[in-house]
Amino acid sequence: MINFPSPHAGSVAKGWACGLLGACQLAGDSCTDLLKLCANVADAKYRTIKVPHMADSITEGTLKSWAKLVGEQVEQDEEVASIETDKVDIPVNSPVGGVIRELLAKEEDTVVVGQDLFKIEEGATTEGGAAPSAPKPVEPTPSEPIAAPKKSEPATPTPVAPAAQPAAAPKEAPVKESKPAASASPVLFGTAERSERRVKMNRMRLRISERLKQSQNTAASLTTFNEIDMSNLIDLRKTYKDDVLKTHGVKLGYMGAFVKASTHALQTVPEVNASIDGDHLVYYDYCDVSVAVATPKGLVTPVLRNTERMSIVDVEQEIANLGKKARDNKITVEDMAGGTFTISNGGVFGSLYGTPIINMPQAAILGMHAIKERPVVVNGKIEIRPMMYVALSYDHRIIDGREAVTFLVKLKEAIEDPRRLLLSV
Repeated sequence: MINFPSPHAGSVAKGWACGLLGACQLAGDSCTDLLKLCANVADAKYRTIKVPHMADSITEGTLKSWAKLVGEQVEQDEEVASIETDKVDIPVNSPVGGVIRELLAKEEDTVVVGQDLFKIEEGATTEGGAAPSAPKPVEPTPSEPIAAPKKSEPATPTPVAPAAQPAAAPKEAPVKESKPAASASPVLFGTAERSERRVKMNRMRLRISERLKQSQNTAASLTTFNEIDMSNLIDLRKTYKDDVLKTHGVKLGYMGAFVKASTHALQTVPEVNASIDGDHLVYYDYCDVSVAVATPKGLVTPVLRNTERMSIVDVEQEIANLGKKARDNKITVEDMAGGTFTISNGGVFGSLYGTPIINMPQAAILGMHAIKERPVVVNGKIEIRPMMYVALSYDHRIIDGREAVTFLVKLKEAIEDPRRLLLSV
């Protein structure tokens, strides 16, 4: 069967196919296969797929990878490409099933919303439904039988013969075991040249850098500290973690309690749950808590919405869902939009002390740290207790020292006595 290159435009396809179709009809039955090919091409439907709308604040991105190549078959809603933005990676799915006929952009190209991205032959399938890689070797088949023996004759028999001989010759083994490489390796190590490598910053890292510097340049940032005795919360977790896992299918950690305690403190001190808009202060009656999650590409802050309506277990379930999406690179722009307050848990990496940077335009961010056993005075006696330092960085333009300290005290009281969360006191 004769292979012809597939056209990339509907009008060109019909003209090209009709010309061949007329020639084939004159040739009669000897061109049966070619007639079928021409008829299929004439009826083919080609669609140009454009870069989709990504978000209101995102107009362009970097084409990071093609999941499908020319000649490969795709199903409807199957991912064809991935576009990296300054917030998340956006998958581009095919709106129809068919075969990819042309890629209109290269990897690492900057693409804008509405730009032509690729062309697809709607409804087409690869030959016999074979794997996508099948159509590519079809074209070079006539040349392969000629070139293959030339390349295989010198390459294949030559290495095989010597490879078998040393295995049969025991005398050559000690020669190879003289290990000249062992003596060379320290020499290479000692004389190795120092090197460096440059890696282009991805869009997310560039955006993080921009926002962090914007926060430093804009906010009148100040940090206050406190320490929390984690004994009661640790006992609560040990007592009920198995029941929570069995009943709700989620592991009971510390973040759920800290989110609920922070929500309680935010409602008590509304200045912390506010932002500046021009010459106005905006106070939020709801609590949308952003939780910092580390990913291979950078730090993202998915939002837990309306935490004032959620229980500790609800918070843990939502954190688990958003964390998995972030690590699988499936988190969306909508998952990270908004937020009135942020919690960053550097303690999972062993951080003992730190001053987090405010996530603008929010007014404050809470920093959690590692739990360490320390000697503390309890009722006039020195005892060893599991303690955690907490830090609140806040914008002094909105929040005064009194409000910041009050917030941390309310947080401390709720964590040290979780029963307060049930009574809202």
